[in-house]
Amino acid sequence: MGGKKEKRQALLKQLISETPFIKDKDIAKKLNVSIQTIRLDRLELSIPGLRDRIKDIANHNLKEEIRSLPIEEVIGEIIDLELEKSAVSILEIEEKEHVFSRNQIVRGHYLFAQANSLAIAVINDELALTSKANIHFLKQVKQNEMIIAKAKVKGTDLGKRRTTVEVESFVRDEIVFSCEFEIYRSNLIGLKGEDRKVTSLI
Repeated sequence: MGGKKEKRQALLKQLISETPFIKDKDIAKKLNVSIQTIRLDRLELSIPGLRDRIKDIANHNLKEEIRSLPIEEVIGEIIDLELEKSAVSILEIEEKEHVFSRNQIVRGHYLFAQANSLAIAVINDELALTSKANIHFLKQVKQNEMIIAKAKVKGTDLGKRRTTVEVESFVRDEIVFSCEFEIYRSNLIGLKGEDRKVTSLI
């Protein structure tokens, strides 16, 4: 019996190590045990719950200060940030107001808000504003799913003071939303050499 438990706990540790944002219910399905068993295993192994794991990763990775907006105004939890280059955030769809009551499909403005706030957060500027957005909703997202948004800075038009940021959002490994944002910036601080390239935003 002990051997079976040890094997299960070893698999649990491996799963969380490989996919730190996996939920207890998904681990329970993979290991064919109850959610309560997984929670007890985590307790024994001193592995924090999902929310605490997200916060731990965020605190570890957010070494640079977000200048464009207060962290509490970011929709979702930012878990990685490299100003003027890339950023990643996570949004758990748990609340009823996130979804339409008749079908539990996520309201589109939450997907947009997560992506938009991430695109602004990656800009090293105290005044960064969205001037244009080219949106694509690719797949429905349901309640209790987790959205991982990934932002990448594509380039800056120095004359127009606008930076292009591409954001793609995923549920597990499947893309569900994408958007190319034009972000107006009040200054060009933080752009070095190779980053100060003029790109067409038309």
